[in-house]
Amino acid sequence: MWGGDDPSGFDCSGFVIECLKTAGQLSERKNLSADGLLKRFLSHSLDSPRSGALLFAVNEAGQATHVVICLDEWFQIGASGGTHLTSDSAAAWRDNAYVKIRPIVLKQGRFRIVDPFDALQAAEVEFARSHHPPVSG
Repeated sequence: MWGGDDPSGFDCSGFVIECLKTAGQLSERKNLSADGLLKRFLSHSLDSPRSGALLFAVNEAGQATHVVICLDEWFQIGASGGTHLTSDSAAAWRDNAYVKIRPIVLKQGRFRIVDPFDALQAAEVEFARSHHPPVSG
């Protein structure tokens, strides 16, 4: 569902946000659009897809218009198929708007890839260093 952010009807960003919250990567209570997610994780850009990365379709202005989760370098999972007119389950059925696994197709210059887990890994390394300094001998 367009603008959906719960299991009764996710849009693309609602599905990704729910997954990130479940994985402990996003604690913000506010809802983010696909472009909001891109801005949130832009400092963790990647050159190619990998497991757990977020793949964004972007328009000519560089704004994200769609987001999915990379399962690996070949496949993605995400909510797709609807439009701004998809507002109930009957419309979702009509528009084939569901969470789907699909092959990754990268359109030249029309995508961005980020790693939302990179920020957590950096924080964990810093925490470990600060709480367990190296033993000198």
